[in-house]
Amino acid sequence: MNLTNERQLAARATALGTSADAAAFAELATLTRSESALVRRLAASALGKLAGLVPATETVAILTALLRDSHPQVRQYAAKALGAFGTAAESALPDLRDLYRRPDEKDYVKRSVLTAGKTIHEAARIAAQTTIHRCQKCGQPVAPDEYARAQQAFQRSYCDHCFDEVFLERRNWETRVELHKTVQAATGTVVQSEGERLIAEALAALGLAFRYDNRFRIIDGYAIRPDFYLPEFDVYIEYWGMDTVDYKIGMLMKLKLYQQQGKRLISVYREDKANLHDVLREKLGKYVRLEPPTA
Repeated sequence: MNLTNERQLAARATALGTSADAAAFAELATLTRSESALVRRLAASALGKLAGLVPATETVAILTALLRDSHPQVRQYAAKALGAFGTAAESALPDLRDLYRRPDEKDYVKRSVLTAGKTIHEAARIAAQTTIHRCQKCGQPVAPDEYARAQQAFQRSYCDHCFDEVFLERRNWETRVELHKTVQAATGTVVQSEGERLIAEALAALGLAFRYDNRFRIIDGYAIRPDFYLPEFDVYIEYWGMDTVDYKIGMLMKLKLYQQQGKRLISVYREDKANLHDVLREKLGKYVRLEPPTA
C-alpha cells in the first residue's frame, strides 16, 4: 500500500469514528482487514467509539479477532475498544485473558487488556445487580449470590436447589470422562484414545503448547470441551474417533458451535491416524507458521 492511500484510509477511519453514524459499521469492518496496520488500528479504535450504535455482537467478534493481529498496536486498540462494549464483550474475556498471559506480549498491550477486562467485569457486575435472573430449570427467581455461583460453575443461571442437582449430574459425567482417560502420551498427558495420544505427541514434536480437554465457554449458554486448544494461535483441534449415531449427532452440534463463533478449528479423523503427523502439519499450516520438516 502506498503512503498516500494509507493516509487517506487512516483519515477515513478516524472520521467514521467521530461520525456517530451506525451506518459506518460496514466500512469500518472492511478497514479492519486492511493490509496497513495503521488503518486496522484506527478502524478498531473507531468501532470502540461507536459502541452503542454499531451491532454489538458482530463488532465484538471483529475486535476479538483483532486481538490476534500480528501488530501489537492493533491488538492494543482492539482491547481498548472491547472495553467500551461492556457486558456485550463478555465473550471476549477468554481471549483477553490468553493475550494477557502471553509471555512475549508488549507491556502497553497488557495494560490495555487489563483495563478492558476490568471494565467488562465491572459492567457485568452492575448488570447482574439490576437484572432479575430466573433458573433455567425451574423458572424461579435467582438471587445474586446464586446467580454468581452458577455462572462460575456452569455459565448458566440456576437456583441453589437446581444447582445441586446439576452439579451432581455434571460431577458424575466428569468422573466418567476422567475414567476414560487411560492412554498416556510421551508428553505425560493422559488422554482417552490412541488418536489423541498421537495428536498430543505430534504437537509436542512441533513445539506447540496446548491445553487438553479443558472446558471452554464458546457461546452464550454453552460450554464445550475441545480435545486440544493452542492458546498462542487460538486454534482448536478435535479428534473425531467414533462412528455411532449419537456420536455423530454430538459432533455436528459441536461443529455448529465452532462455526457460529468463527473459531479456528482443525478436524482430525480416524482414517488420519496412519499419517497423522503429515495431516496435522498440513492443516496447522493454515494458521501456524511451522519449521520445515527435517529430513
